[in-house]
Amino acid sequence: RLAAEAEQEKKRQEQEVLLAEAKLEFLNEKEPTMSDKALSVLPYLFPLMDGLQYGRFLLSSDDAGANPFVVILAVLYSLYRSIPFSGFVAFFALNILSGNPSINRLVRYNMQQAIYLDIALFFPSLLIGLGGLISSGAGLTVPPGVGEVFSDVMFGTLLLTLAYCAVSSFLGKEPDSIPLISQAVKDRMPSMDMLEGGTLDNEGRFIPKMPERREEDDKSDEDKK
Repeated sequence: RLAAEAEQEKKRQEQEVLLAEAKLEFLNEKEPTMSDKALSVLPYLFPLMDGLQYGRFLLSSDDAGANPFVVILAVLYSLYRSIPFSGFVAFFALNILSGNPSINRLVRYNMQQAIYLDIALFFPSLLIGLGGLISSGAGLTVPPGVGEVFSDVMFGTLLLTLAYCAVSSFLGKEPDSIPLISQAVKDRMPSMDMLEGGTLDNEGRFIPKMPERREEDDKSDEDKK
């Protein structure tokens, strides 16, 4: 009997090891490779392209044409705008790809964060529009320099944020220190805890438990108690 129990325990441990390995294959949370690090930076082109509206004053200055950075941005922006509905295409592509658990976590994280950053860019535009309506309704005249300074500050903040994200990603670390946004992204990221209760198929691949089934099991456990 002891030998049978020992054999059964050995099989159980082997099954747990196989299940843990299958989970890692299903939900890619491994250390990012160099290609993963480079790929994880690309999603931030999305908010950069949509945020160029705030850099119109800086990028249209007399000496901007001699700056290679500005030239590269102009080429990228032209390519971006040459694609019909480029903003919607980028949004849905990043949203769909970020839901693929086989993609490295760093890449998925940055896809989600790029979407949140792009959404955040909408609010300053809304404030500018509301400010213009209120000032015109009140008969006030806003000096042109105010809008220019606001746009310059927004563009500078965006560039610093994206630079932080790029450097952190190249170092293999999640850029998770952006106020409000990073925490919202973390809350959306799947974790190993969410895979509890999954099984292996005949080929050793992990099959996650469906949310409905998990809720039924939890309810059944509560009824037993």
